Amino acid sequence: MENPGPQKQSAILLISCPDQKGIVAAITKFLYDNAGNIIRLDQHVNMQENIFLSRVEWDLQGFAIPREQIAASLSELMQKFNSKYELHFSDFVPQVAIFVSKLTHCLYDVLSRYREGEWNISIPLVISNHPDADSIVKKFGINYFVFEINDDNKQEQERKQLELLKAHDINFIVLTRYMQILSPEFIAHYPNKIINIHHSFLPAFPGAKPYHSAYDRGVKIIGATSHYVTSDLDGGPIIDQDIVRVSHQHSITDFIRKGRDLEKIVLARAIWYHLQHKVLVYKNKTVVFD
Repeated sequence: MENPGPQKQSAILLISCPDQKGIVAAITKFLYDNAGNIIRLDQHVNMQENIFLSRVEWDLQGFAIPREQIAASLSELMQKFNSKYELHFSDFVPQVAIFVSKLTHCLYDVLSRYREGEWNISIPLVISNHPDADSIVKKFGINYFVFEINDDNKQEQERKQLELLKAHDINFIVLTRYMQILSPEFIAHYPNKIINIHHSFLPAFPGAKPYHSAYDRGVKIIGATSHYVTSDLDGGPIIDQDIVRVSHQHSITDFIRKGRDLEKIVLARAIWYHLQHKVLVYKNKTVVFD
């Protein structure tokens, strides 16, 4: 499989800090002084929280600082503004693990986009608590691992999962309708690096059949939400959402079909934003630079 990859090798700096004068000027001066050509600069100030957030991307061709020294060179400048920051490179290929249970519509979509080279990633494994998707995953040439989970073995199974993820140098995880609640201990290993997808009825219509409950209430819209996983169940920072209108003319089957279509699209968008380093998390919220 071949991925098209970025046309240019670039560096991406994500910044969040207290809002103050001179931040943008200092960053752009740093880049100018080191022969950096800015490709894109996005910024946002949350006036209520007095937080400055920014994404700066620049071309590495001709940049005076070797890429392995850029982080250290930025450190003093970031400390000056009391900034939290992340540095990424566009040509890095992350290792991604997929988690799935029995519903496979999102799994199919993710694997199809992967095979088509839409994302510059590697998926070395899929983990499940059921054997159902084994044949699907192996058609894509990916290893499939089953960890059956119950109340008695959950802690031990998660420990084995984490060992497997570490052995494959996994950078982030995508839950494609994985119907198990991850423990806080598991989540702590991948902060803001586990992406989940679910219908947007929560918390109004929880449970195994939310579309049936919504149908019974005669709702007028259904939707999907993708978010980072935290220990607060389905309460993590939201990356992307979308809706579609429904009416009395639609059956429960229509609700499910429309909802699953949205789940695939919203999850794919969230993965794309994450891969492009366009998401900044702060106080359980996100800024997504499009």
